[in-house]
Amino acid sequence: MSELNYLYGAPLSKADFKTTAEDFMVDEDLGIEFTGSGEHVCLQVVKKGENTQYVAKLLAQKAGISPRDVSFAGMKDRHGVCSQWFSVPVPIKKDIDFTELNSESLFIIAQQRHNRKLRTGCHKGNKFSIILRNVTQPLDILCRINAVRARVPNYFGEQRFGHDGHNLVMAKKMFAGERIRDKKLRGLIISAARSYVFNQIVNLRVAEHGLAKTMHREVFMLSGSNAFFEDAISDENIARLASGDIMMSAPLVGTSEKGLTEQEKIWLEPYQDWCEGLGKLGLKNERRMLRLIPQDLTVATIDETTIKLSFGLPKGTFATALLRELVDYTDASPRVHKEQDAENENSSK
Repeated sequence: MSELNYLYGAPLSKADFKTTAEDFMVDEDLGIEFTGSGEHVCLQVVKKGENTQYVAKLLAQKAGISPRDVSFAGMKDRHGVCSQWFSVPVPIKKDIDFTELNSESLFIIAQQRHNRKLRTGCHKGNKFSIILRNVTQPLDILCRINAVRARVPNYFGEQRFGHDGHNLVMAKKMFAGERIRDKKLRGLIISAARSYVFNQIVNLRVAEHGLAKTMHREVFMLSGSNAFFEDAISDENIARLASGDIMMSAPLVGTSEKGLTEQEKIWLEPYQDWCEGLGKLGLKNERRMLRLIPQDLTVATIDETTIKLSFGLPKGTFATALLRELVDYTDASPRVHKEQDAENENSSK
């Protein structure tokens, strides 16, 4: 993400991120009321230093089922302390004591029956608590907080592109004709390619127009929905934007130019190879919100070189998109874990 434009200019301060697992804490906000009955057991799990699919594998082994039958709303980072929900199919008359899996790296804190499994993206969002250490210029971070509270570019984070951008390398090979039989791997590669093009469009818009003002014509998304429509800017649309009823958006490219503004078509010209490759896959044109607005962003100075940030984000967005506008951070998580994550990521696709 280092090549992408900053909305508020490059940060002056440097800091270490994820020095310890407790420095990156995530709580999944599921936003679902469980029925209390049904053939699915929903488990709220706190994990430390483990990836989501490893936890799903442990739950599957305990239930005597395939890992693919264990569901969850979204992936959570290995390098942190993260709570998230899983659903496991368990017959109504069968009881399983999943707390027997509790360990130093995994703890089950809640269990509810439900009438359906959790699906990808069914959660409301995530709440983050981040500690930055060895901060070189704390004042620069504090001076940026109010600006970042208003908006930041909704870039996809580097996690989307795989270790050292491996998913994008695979996308180019796939567009060149290489067959990828694994459906899950294929889906991850396609998602990475669309995310890359999205980031480039947002990058160009930030450079040329910023994110505060609207264009003469915009493609708006309905809040809480994937539905979108193109319209000229008007008093009505300005009021709807202010109320949060609609949102400004950028394209996730698909089979055609439907839903693209004339300006977006111009911005996409250097990325025609990517667009053509994605278009041949028959993907439906979609949109994603252009601006990321954190919820309840607070900052606290722990000592002269340590700062704590707390905030909430909608599902499908990245904490690093916000963090990069505040500080030039270095991921301090152990290198050996990063290499293991790459192996786990590839083996799980």
